[in-house]
Amino acid sequence: MILFPAIDLKQGKCVRLRQGDMAQATIFNDSPAAQAASFVKDGFSYLHVVDLDGAFAGKPVNGAAVDAILDAVDIPVQLGGGIRDMHTIAAWLDKGLSRVIIGTAAVRDPEFVREAAKIFPGQVAVGIDARNGFVAVEGWAEASTLSSIELGRRFEDAGVAAIIYTDITRDGMMQGLDFSGTLSLAKALTIPVIASGGLASIEDVKHLLLPEYAALAGAITGRALYDGGLDAGEALALIAKKKAQLC
Repeated sequence: MILFPAIDLKQGKCVRLRQGDMAQATIFNDSPAAQAASFVKDGFSYLHVVDLDGAFAGKPVNGAAVDAILDAVDIPVQLGGGIRDMHTIAAWLDKGLSRVIIGTAAVRDPEFVREAAKIFPGQVAVGIDARNGFVAVEGWAEASTLSSIELGRRFEDAGVAAIIYTDITRDGMMQGLDFSGTLSLAKALTIPVIASGGLASIEDVKHLLLPEYAALAGAITGRALYDGGLDAGEALALIAKKKAQLC
């Protein structure tokens, strides 16, 4: 299991939201690049970055901050937010991103996702952000009529690298992950699923390492790291120990 530290970008700064509400943004670092470097120093092996402004605008907005992050670290970085055409995907991957995450466009134009996954194998993921079981789009501002599983099944044979599943009602709330919902999605699909939204403590990490959650490919953590609710060293040590036991 990979534990991804999250860097959410708003107006060039590293922030965290509550339930996806842009009006409830807390600034945690004026320098996203410095924050990224700090996560690398902590021992993380993969970064999760979201261009929040881009998600609402439908196009990249925090490009300079992403560029600075890529210059500051030498570990893989995945990015979501405002990625809705092939040119944007190609431009980001050319800059050194390991993976792009398509959210709104996955609902609006699933064929675009399928084509992108063929052109850029292993480098296209789908972000499924759900509220009360239904997928939300446009930076979580609009609800669709699709369930998470219905959307995920659209891409079963498309070559999508991963699905990042976020329970919006838990995001930034420090209430724990939606374990049952995420596991149900993972069991319904063959695509690797990454859990996101609400990871609050070391107990959540221990929960993820239970045998029944072996189907999950990883989890994203944000506010718990920034607020000190989760100790990076302790969490990564637990994951490394579990990996060693399985080898």
